[in-house]
Amino acid sequence: MKTILKILITAFIVVALAHLLPGVAIQNYFTGILVAAVLGLMNLIVRPIIVLFTLPVTIVTLGLFLLVINAFIVLMVDGLIGGFVVDGFWWALLFSILLSFFQAVLFSVFDEKKS
Repeated sequence: MKTILKILITAFIVVALAHLLPGVAIQNYFTGILVAAVLGLMNLIVRPIIVLFTLPVTIVTLGLFLLVINAFIVLMVDGLIGGFVVDGFWWALLFSILLSFFQAVLFSVFDEKKS
């Protein structure tokens, strides 16, 4: 149940950011749910592999390269899902930073209410 709630919260954030950022577009809320689910899967499966292969660069940049990895994952989701469009790397980077920020805020709010 907690996973479904997190996917729905992420979908809401994805749709909201698509309306706020001119370089990101989404077709409808169902596509937002799909984007949230695929982002979750990509972060679970693909991200650790990419982080492992780019570990030296990540260490040299003191972890800032993880932002590039997040943007790359957003661009991969853009390629996988029709109805979700990101107009380039910089929009993907901004989208991933804002998504991570709002997820951290909202997830902590919902975690505090359950305690």
